[in-house]
Amino acid sequence: MVVVSPESVFDEAEIFELYDSVGWEAFTRDIAKLKRSMVNSHLVITARDESGKLLGLARTVSDDEMVCYVQELLVNSAFHGQGIGRRLLEHLMERYAHCRHFILTTDHESTAEGAASHAFYRRMGLIEHHEQKLSAFGLRIGGSSPA
Repeated sequence: MVVVSPESVFDEAEIFELYDSVGWEAFTRDIAKLKRSMVNSHLVITARDESGKLLGLARTVSDDEMVCYVQELLVNSAFHGQGIGRRLLEHLMERYAHCRHFILTTDHESTAEGAASHAFYRRMGLIEHHEQKLSAFGLRIGGSSPA
C-alpha cells in the first residue's frame, strides 16, 4: 500500500537517496539547499510504502489562487511504472484545480527522459504551452548569459 500525504519535515539522507535514484545530480550537489527549497515550498507531498520508505515526492510553488507551478515530481527509479507518479500528480491536480494556471517544466522530448515524461504528462491530460497559444520564457539554466 502506498500512502500519499503532505510533509513539512525532511531527512537529508532520505531526500538524497530519492533524487540520486533518478540521477538529478544538480539537486544532490547541495542537499542542504534542496532541503531549504522544500521547506520554502507551498506544498510537498510524498508517497511512502507501509514501512515508511520514501518512494516519490512532488512539490509546488504557488500563490494558491492563480498559479501552481509543479517544481518537482519524481519517483525512485526502482519503483517506476507502479502508478506512484500518477497518484502524486492526481493529488496536485485536485488540490490546485481552482488555479487558472497549473504548470510544470520537464526535459525536452528529444531526450530519453523527456520522451517518457512527455508521454506521461499527456496521458495525465496536460498539454504543452504552445498548444494553448502560450509561450514560456526563462533565464538560461545556471544563469549563463545568451551566446
